[in-house]
Amino acid sequence: MSFLEKPSPGRLLLDDTVPLTAVIEASQNLQSHTVIRRYSDFDVLNSSLMVCGISLPLPPKKLIGNMDREFIAERQRGLQTYLDSITQHPLLCSSLPVKKFLDPNNYSANYTEIALQQVSMFFRSDPKWEVLEPLRDMGWRIRKKYFLIKNKEQTKERYLLSWVDLGPDKFLSDKDLQSAMKLLTSLSIPYLCPLLFSSTSESSALLIRPFSEKGSLKDHICKVKPREIYLKKYCNPKKSQGLELSQIKLYGRQILEGLKLLHDGGVFHGHLHTSNVIVEDGVCRLTDVENGMLGVPSTLRPVFTQFRKINTTESIDVFCFGHLLYEMTYGRPPDSVPVDQHPTVPYTAVVSVLQSILSTEACKSGMPKVSELMQTPLFSDVQLQHSEKLQIKVPSRLKEALKTAKESLEKRLQEEQRVIHQHKRLTRAQSHHGSEEEKKRRKILARKVHNTETLFKLVTLLTITLHVNLFFCLSSGSGASSPPTCPSSPTPPSTTGMPVCLAVCVCMLKCLSVCLSVCLSLCFAQD
Repeated sequence: MSFLEKPSPGRLLLDDTVPLTAVIEASQNLQSHTVIRRYSDFDVLNSSLMVCGISLPLPPKKLIGNMDREFIAERQRGLQTYLDSITQHPLLCSSLPVKKFLDPNNYSANYTEIALQQVSMFFRSDPKWEVLEPLRDMGWRIRKKYFLIKNKEQTKERYLLSWVDLGPDKFLSDKDLQSAMKLLTSLSIPYLCPLLFSSTSESSALLIRPFSEKGSLKDHICKVKPREIYLKKYCNPKKSQGLELSQIKLYGRQILEGLKLLHDGGVFHGHLHTSNVIVEDGVCRLTDVENGMLGVPSTLRPVFTQFRKINTTESIDVFCFGHLLYEMTYGRPPDSVPVDQHPTVPYTAVVSVLQSILSTEACKSGMPKVSELMQTPLFSDVQLQHSEKLQIKVPSRLKEALKTAKESLEKRLQEEQRVIHQHKRLTRAQSHHGSEEEKKRRKILARKVHNTETLFKLVTLLTITLHVNLFFCLSSGSGASSPPTCPSSPTPPSTTGMPVCLAVCVCMLKCLSVCLSVCLSLCFAQD
């Protein structure tokens, strides 16, 4: 039985990777302060984000004249620019200060305090472990906290204890989740970081694994200390640098080997990125493999949800590998995806693999398989230290449960992608409808319609007039002015007014013909 406490009924599982946006709609005068949120709230937020080393465009404070209408409008525009800059930054937008600022109702809990309570309960149940120090904000995930611990029986070894809240993609039953965690703790595979201990409940999980003093692959690329705050390490690294081709080939092949082992065993990773790869003695080891089973969303979820062909757990892992390969090559993650133009790099074999994963064509048509990537010229000739055949033996019952969980995860992903696709279509239509070019086209069209309607009215008037004239001509020609004395003896037609009437009718027929031609040409021009 797990020592972790159970959640309250009706607990809501939030997806913290869903990006939040903010639009300032109005200002309000309250107790001599112009607020939507008070300026001091923005100032506090900005102070908490200064550790990232990025200059953020918060407008300066003004003490005198801060109630002037023009100043209020200018301040509102400045604060909107500030909000846009932090909500569009890939790391800042998912940080707790920003989430709490934009959505205090869902992010007001003290997650560090919750984690400490759970960890304290664990140490009371297993006293051989001792906390050395909390590793505050070492990772980006809001609901995951880290502690450096040691085993009292092995005082020189250091271990990493992590507490994590379960996520919205947790589709395994509690019993199956415990079986999956037991499987992971039993694995001893070169390309997977060992998981030494795990305990799960209905609300959270506690995990212990070896602590790497050298840090992750991302720490190696950015040349930073592993224990520092992640915003300080990764937001604006000064010394980040891509790896040598030999390292890219070796590390890439080892990571692919780890992914293939997982896929062949019916296990998915879903959280592959440079922070989840540990490098020790020239060997890459995948870590946090359990994240997919715990249901926590991937850091790249906002990216791959934009592409409907990335809709399986295997394709997610391949897409994440392409993202990781780009960062190993250039020393930084891509600014956006798709990537069709690559910076100059002497490794053409790397670029071809990147294009097969991150290009517009690849994102539209689908991801290659892991086995196909292993056969590319970049990775096919890599010599591995562990040549023996490796495999993960998963019990049949657990394999079936994992398959069902994968299908549920993929179904949620595909539904989200469908909603995003519909929203994009609606946004494009609204944008096109409101564009200056479309407004100009509609204005010209309205003018043509107005001219056409005017000409049709003129044609109608000419037609009526023509009929009246013809009637007049025929009436005058039949002696209508002097009615016959006897119906049986009609009067011979008079030729007095005939030439004038006929000339008028011919002229009107010509005008009518011209108007009809113009109307028809305008109609075809509108089509």
